[in-house]
Amino acid sequence: MIDVVKMDIRKLSLDEIREVITAKGEPAFRAKQIYEWLWQKSAFSFEEMTNLSKPLRQYLDENFEIRAIKTDKVQKSNDGTIKSRFVLYDGHMIESVLIPVPDDDRYTVCVSTQVGCSLTCKFCATGQMKRIRNLDPSEIYDQYVLVNKQCMETFGHPLTNVVYMGMGEPLLAYASTMKSVEYLCEPYGLNISPKRITVSTAGIAKMIKKLADEEVKFNLALSLHAADDVKRDEIMPINEQNNLEVLMESLDYFYQKTGNKISYEYIAFQNFNDSIEDAKNLTKLCKIFPVKVNIIEYNPIDGSPFVKSDEDRLNLFARYLKSQEITVTVRRSRGKDIDAACGQLANKE
Repeated sequence: MIDVVKMDIRKLSLDEIREVITAKGEPAFRAKQIYEWLWQKSAFSFEEMTNLSKPLRQYLDENFEIRAIKTDKVQKSNDGTIKSRFVLYDGHMIESVLIPVPDDDRYTVCVSTQVGCSLTCKFCATGQMKRIRNLDPSEIYDQYVLVNKQCMETFGHPLTNVVYMGMGEPLLAYASTMKSVEYLCEPYGLNISPKRITVSTAGIAKMIKKLADEEVKFNLALSLHAADDVKRDEIMPINEQNNLEVLMESLDYFYQKTGNKISYEYIAFQNFNDSIEDAKNLTKLCKIFPVKVNIIEYNPIDGSPFVKSDEDRLNLFARYLKSQEITVTVRRSRGKDIDAACGQLANKE
């Protein structure tokens, strides 16, 4: 028997679904019902679509599929962080992280946008993997749906924030990233405020300008990690094509066009980027437009020569920035014991 490959119905627009079902003799309004099941109600099977007739559900099931991601493994950290590994329809795997901060009533999901990554940042476990493919928009959306369910079951609270900071570079999966944000934010989808979403980039200047031209409503984070080109070149090869001058110009353009929040993610490495001189260089970059700095404790990965900055150096660094009236947060690692912390996602067993 020949195995018939079914089309993923979530690749179809509302108009395309309308064409399919009216050609079958169904009323046009059924298309909207199907679309609502897919993007508002997050149905993972046609059987769930109970306001459709049984023959229509059967027709959809015979001709289409919903390529929902599936939970493969869940790990819980001592600090409450939960890492989930998901298997995709083609057998590849990705990871997402739930970061609960109950005291602040904040529950964040960190989603992935690619299987692997092509950027080879020296401090990142994902960067040691090759990029296999970009995720489909629905696969990014599903991470939110499944982790939100996990959050409700574990903490009795829905997710409050989404950060595109998992595996992969979101702006090199631009179309999928943007479409997934649409599914999360639009009224026909989950109707989440874009102000609760932050997209992080290692620094793709032309795509930052594209975000600005599209007047996106979400927040933007730059994985900066070094405030001069020599050091940034050493740890982030992407800087060779997108140096700090070019990046600052693109971020200023983004801010002028959108007025959206911009933050710098800055991992502190011992005796590499954590001196007062480094803090002075960072201060210059913080004076171009309003910016918040998140200083991140480094999380060790196999094969990396870096170690985290000690408390004294990190505190001096942060104190200098604050003395320059820069908004600074020092983020302590979450989920380090299960390889769920920043830079550690790599589908390790």
